[in-house]
Amino acid sequence: MIAIDNLDDKSTWDEFVKSRPEANFLQSWDIFEAHKAMGRQVVRRAVYEGEDEMSGKLIGVYGGFVEPAKKGTGLMIPGGPLIDLQNKQAINLMLTDMKNQAKVLGCDFVRLRPQWVDSPESRQVLRDGGATKAPFYLSVEHAGVLDISGTEEEIMTTFRQKARRAIRKALAADLELIASRNPDEMDKFYEIELDHAKRQGYVPFAKKFLKTQFKVLAENGEAELFIAKTPANPKDPATPPGQVLAENFMVFYGNEASYLYGVSTSLGQTYSAAPLLHLLAIREAKKRGIKRYNFWGIVGEDDTEHRFYGVSTFKRGFGVTELKYTPAHDIIINRVRYNLITKPLETLRRKRRKV
Repeated sequence: MIAIDNLDDKSTWDEFVKSRPEANFLQSWDIFEAHKAMGRQVVRRAVYEGEDEMSGKLIGVYGGFVEPAKKGTGLMIPGGPLIDLQNKQAINLMLTDMKNQAKVLGCDFVRLRPQWVDSPESRQVLRDGGATKAPFYLSVEHAGVLDISGTEEEIMTTFRQKARRAIRKALAADLELIASRNPDEMDKFYEIELDHAKRQGYVPFAKKFLKTQFKVLAENGEAELFIAKTPANPKDPATPPGQVLAENFMVFYGNEASYLYGVSTSLGQTYSAAPLLHLLAIREAKKRGIKRYNFWGIVGEDDTEHRFYGVSTFKRGFGVTELKYTPAHDIIINRVRYNLITKPLETLRRKRRKV
């Protein structure tokens, strides 16, 4: 017997999610608490297998949040469901349940991006469950992942020469380095992000979104902000002391350390501060027993026209292994609205953003 129901116990939820080797913070309990703090409706559902519901074994979960928008209201399920790809019966039950939950919540569609590695089988499973490839992404679909199970020296040997040289340069500059869980630090992060977005040509995240997310995750030690500043007593009198050079918003959860967001100033590039912050975050991840460091979004090496090509080259400098997740798929509920509004608007949005 397979049954599905709400799961409202944090410890049970996180224990299961962390037991899944492919999982990361996208399906953590606290990330959905952050969505709730931003006023979004949240669902947390679990699948049990056994003779009856009382004695059933927990075999899968999915969490989602409702995102209202002009394009249509969606039930968004990033990084889920978490369940074995071979369990087709349970997956079909979950996909049906997603659709039912979305209807109750007044959504026009469900959008999910599972943690399964992209394959013809994973896409077919979703198609068999009534899903179709989404016109826009939901979380990163092509990531750069670094194995940090070895020693720091062994990890450093995977870095390209340019990255190692940059780290040595930053270390020699004796920069002021800070790891903070204070959400007020996100005010400066956002200020730099606005300038960084202008220089790099992307749409910045909203301040409320960044700060709320960081606050909720940091309260339980799942997020830290790594900051590099010019030295308090610089050797060069022309260097302003205590100027922020770069900041990395890191999430540590389960098996993975996630480089969620990063910003840097023009001066930070001069000091090569950003690569050093990754080394600090790797050290913190290793202290926590984490063996996988996810640099998140990259694009193909031959995709030179993509606006993320430059940052992808930077991330590849750390010797990452490419990981392609099964792309976002939609379960359509309001087909007329989806075909007339959602799909055309998101197709245009993707072209304009060049993603």
